[in-house]
Amino acid sequence: MRDHDVLTAVRALAPALRERAAEAEALRRVPDASLAALDDAGFLRLLRPRAHGGLAAAPDVFHAAVHEIAGACGSTGWTAALLGVHPWYVAQLDPRAQHDVWGADPTAPICSSHAPTGTVTPVDGGHRLSGRWHHAAGADHARWALLGGLVADAEGRPQDMRTFLVPRSDYRVDDVWDTVGLRGTGANDIVVDDAFVPAHRSLGYGPVTALRCPGHETNPEPVYRLPYAALFTTTISTVMVGIAEGAYEHHVDTARAHPALAPGRRAAEDPFAQVRIARAAGEIDAARLQLARTTAELYATAVAGREPTRALRARARRDQALATERALTAVDLLRENTGGSPLRGGDDVLDRAWRDLHTGRGQAANDVERALLLFGRDAVGLDVHDPML
Repeated sequence: MRDHDVLTAVRALAPALRERAAEAEALRRVPDASLAALDDAGFLRLLRPRAHGGLAAAPDVFHAAVHEIAGACGSTGWTAALLGVHPWYVAQLDPRAQHDVWGADPTAPICSSHAPTGTVTPVDGGHRLSGRWHHAAGADHARWALLGGLVADAEGRPQDMRTFLVPRSDYRVDDVWDTVGLRGTGANDIVVDDAFVPAHRSLGYGPVTALRCPGHETNPEPVYRLPYAALFTTTISTVMVGIAEGAYEHHVDTARAHPALAPGRRAAEDPFAQVRIARAAGEIDAARLQLARTTAELYATAVAGREPTRALRARARRDQALATERALTAVDLLRENTGGSPLRGGDDVLDRAWRDLHTGRGQAANDVERALLLFGRDAVGLDVHDPML
């Protein structure tokens, strides 16, 4: 199977995913049938390394697939994007950790919660983890979890920020996800009670940022030389833009066929509605083009065997955050065209997209002001210390 075959298969799944969007909301998780179909289509193989049966696909192919899924169902897009990007992170780990995950089960889904909310204790041969980690999308489907943690010295001062790979047998999923938007992501809490994580199953932020990871010795493909912050945050924004485009297409189709709330005038004949539609289309196109341009430059740099400059990394963060902002702007404009109809709730596509986008805006990667400040400081030559760069 080639990566573009996967993209074709994912596009063919879009109608079924769209039909299950309301079911995902009701379940508060992605339906098993949807995830199974995406797995059969090869989506979860896109960023898995070839050494473990994956495709090590270029990021533009992965993001194109994410865009298609999110356009059909925002919750499924969000969950699939994260489950799909985590094989990339596992590929950065010690080869023994990769074997732990894929040796016994090459299709094992992996969820994550990177905020360091638990307790990490160094011990001989590794670390012990305890605590609660929040917002792990797809946790019910996952068989491994990537959990962030701060490693402190004897005086309790943070010394290292690490990510720990934990098997399903060492944690439980607490069903707490009950939200207005992205309801179907099943982003429940991960609870760990004094689990041992061997040293080969953790990785510090230093090697990840420096693009010097132990997994590189077995995974030479250029996609694994991308900055994690750029790949991860762009993936999140790709979901947001995909949701916006799906809402746009639905809104335009509806406007052609149904009258607006204003008496006697169809939405397709209202010049003010037409202007908002045009502006929304422009915001979505601008977002897609910005993300595509920066991702292409990052990947070309990796293919050439070079390291991305800090300016390019900062621009990736800027473009990612602005793409999120543009997606929200687009759907807000379309919502103005509908009067009060989305406020009635139900399974309206535009209503769901509006709720999903405004919920997704709260994700740390989508902090627009923080990202722009980071870019601005770098542009004028000030020091920038940020794990998202």
